[in-house]
Amino acid sequence: MDTPMPHAEIKYSSNLDLDIPAILAEIEQVILSHDDGAGDCKGRGYSTDTYHHTHVAVKVSVLVKPHRDANFSNTLLKSLHAAITARISVPCAFSLELAYTGPFYITGQHHP
Repeated sequence: MDTPMPHAEIKYSSNLDLDIPAILAEIEQVILSHDDGAGDCKGRGYSTDTYHHTHVAVKVSVLVKPHRDANFSNTLLKSLHAAITARISVPCAFSLELAYTGPFYITGQHHP
């Protein structure tokens, strides 16, 4: 059986000086602090020179699990928001989505 792997994607305006590896590591730690069976959080950061208003958009995707109910989700979302925004030192628009993947989703390691 494959190990569950949350995913995080950070899209941000290139005029922001963000430590994306540190933010991604923080996201992983926050998820694991709420659910120690979540597994490693794979992550990517995408900077863009083309934007209208300075903005950071974060999407964290996890698998549906019985214990991940509304209370769990709201608590995790609040913790993620606090941890991520603590690492953004300048004013900007900010959005954060916690998404749950559906039943038609495959995750795991690829070994050719």
